[in-house]
Amino acid sequence: MEECRTFERSAPVSHALPPVLSDPLTNRGTAFTEEERERLDLVGRLPDAVLSLDDQLRRAYEQLQRQPDALAKNVYLEQLHDRNEVLYYRVLADHLAELLPIVYDPTVGDAIKRYSHEFRRPRGVYLSIDHPQDIRAALAHQGLGSDEVDMLVVTDAQEILGIGDWGVNGVQISVGKLAVYTAAAGLHPDRCIPVVLDVGTDNETLLNDPLYLGVRRSRARGKPYDDFVAAYLATAADLFPHALLHFEDFGPGNARRILEQNADRYRIFNDDLQGTGAITLAAVFSALKVAGTAFRDQRVVVFGAGTAGVGIADQLVAAMVRDGLEPAEAARRVWLVDKQGLLTDDMDGLRDYQRDYARPAAEVRGRGGTGRTDLLTTVRRARPTILIGTSTAPGTFTEEVVSAMAAHAERPIVFPLSNPTERIEAMPADILAWSDGKALTAAGIPVDPVELNGVRHVIGQANNALLYPGLGLGTIVSRARRVTPGMLLAAAEAVAGQARVGAPGASLLPPVSDLRASSATVAVAVARAAIAEGVAENAPEDLVQAVQDAMWQPRYGPVPGPPDRPGHSGHSREGSAR
Repeated sequence: MEECRTFERSAPVSHALPPVLSDPLTNRGTAFTEEERERLDLVGRLPDAVLSLDDQLRRAYEQLQRQPDALAKNVYLEQLHDRNEVLYYRVLADHLAELLPIVYDPTVGDAIKRYSHEFRRPRGVYLSIDHPQDIRAALAHQGLGSDEVDMLVVTDAQEILGIGDWGVNGVQISVGKLAVYTAAAGLHPDRCIPVVLDVGTDNETLLNDPLYLGVRRSRARGKPYDDFVAAYLATAADLFPHALLHFEDFGPGNARRILEQNADRYRIFNDDLQGTGAITLAAVFSALKVAGTAFRDQRVVVFGAGTAGVGIADQLVAAMVRDGLEPAEAARRVWLVDKQGLLTDDMDGLRDYQRDYARPAAEVRGRGGTGRTDLLTTVRRARPTILIGTSTAPGTFTEEVVSAMAAHAERPIVFPLSNPTERIEAMPADILAWSDGKALTAAGIPVDPVELNGVRHVIGQANNALLYPGLGLGTIVSRARRVTPGMLLAAAEAVAGQARVGAPGASLLPPVSDLRASSATVAVAVARAAIAEGVAENAPEDLVQAVQDAMWQPRYGPVPGPPDRPGHSGHSREGSAR
């Protein structure tokens, strides 16, 4: 019988990838040079060829283009993000206008729905309302010091992008928002933290899904919820005192209240309220230049009285006040219409943030009105110069509504801002046709130019990405103690100032195609406003250069030896906001 022999290894052999290849912060794949491969024990771990970052960019973009649909492209980019952060951000920055809808709205909505089933790798900080005592430890485990974080984006995922409540899956909102901050404004990805407040969900599909990854209970409300949010704010501000605390996609019952209660205590910003309002204000600035009218002469109907619609109303009222109106008079020039019709002060169930704009019931009755006053009736009676749509109710800006606007306004301003496309109130081509080309319009979705009566109308997209990355960067560079109305105004004016509205049919907003340059311009204006208002802790003599120096570039820096701390060894820190 043949003797059975055994073999013993003289030393353990590991087939695992070296840390420098497995960590997306340090990995550069085939771009490692021969010297780096020798020094980092990568010999034989990679094919022989050494490619440049430009070569890798070309290959990655070709792979991206071969993906069959938007969701597949989103998944591919997330996988690239998990492998090589520099290459991911280079692809994103070089094709930002094309890829914004892929990494964020609207495709991220599909990714969120599938998150628990497609889970590959944790990214961000997951805070559970069942374990509030873990907030400090969870944030501290990022391994970042008090001066090493510029931005935290947090969501509780109650009201996501028109798809509603998606619980812990909504962490992808925070991840996607920070990706835009980095690609558009150069925030260092190693200095940004995505966070989800997992407070449960009222989404029955999730609660009955055995693979759902979040807290399996109905959404918390009242004091437990408020205490949890307060604990997050206090802890984040204590650990990272110079960071901007960005809130995203909170429900209408919480978003405005959290902002109002904490805006003077923390460096806090809510993009759904403040960013949406400010980008709409920028488009109105441009429209008024074309129309040749003043803010104090405007009358506004907002269709869709949620957080976004009321946030827009707030910004427009503030602009009227700056133009000479008393606050009460400015508020009286705004009419809010929601699914129950024109909001009046005798309605049950009005939100606290809606009450300031609710019309006196006697006013409606005095006009012979009874019951529900719909959008068309409101437009005919109020005779607005500006009509804003944030309703997500498709087709509600009908030909009758637009014709009524054009009947009393020489250049009616009509902004259907709902997205995605299937939720828009009206397509700009129809708005222009129904107004015989008189309307000044922008949309919440990308829209092709419209040819009408020999004029080529370029439709600006009221995309918050034109504003919030620069606002965040300017806040960080100036180390503003809070985000003030003056800083929001400066951001809106800086965006509007980049639109060239002199020619007939010109876009009311700048294109999304050059967001890094646009964001830098906004950041300078925001930092200057913070300094002028006395809320800045840093006042560089040369703001333009300070902003440029703060913008991280997606390029490979020096490769050090063994990392002294996970997550801090692979990027060149040059250009990082400090």
